[in-house]
Amino acid sequence: MTGLARRTDRKPGRVRPYSLTGGRTRSGHVLLVETFVASLESPDGRLELATSGLNARMLPEIRAIVHVCRRMRSVAEVSALLKMPLGVVRVLLSDLADQGKIRVYGTGRSGQPDRALLERVLGGLRRL
Repeated sequence: MTGLARRTDRKPGRVRPYSLTGGRTRSGHVLLVETFVASLESPDGRLELATSGLNARMLPEIRAIVHVCRRMRSVAEVSALLKMPLGVVRVLLSDLADQGKIRVYGTGRSGQPDRALLERVLGGLRRL
């Protein structure tokens, strides 16, 4: 195989998520990996997206994010569950928050990082 030969073992689907953000890498909201997000529901418990008629026009990735966020999730969980890059998920979540489709909750942090959280992350990294 020469250096010019095309690789056929590339994973497809990596370009599409980045195209969804229009090349943007920054979002309007501060979305840390531990920030919690959830889809907004109407008073009768149905998702506002489903009742507004927008659901049919939404891209599959956006629909998947809204579906996963029916239950409160961290930004990292959304990224992992959908197997989408964290940066892309942050931008899309920020867009959905701007549109009033999801709510961004605090991280419970005030100023300094939580030592227990940092120790759990470090322990997890060491186990890798």
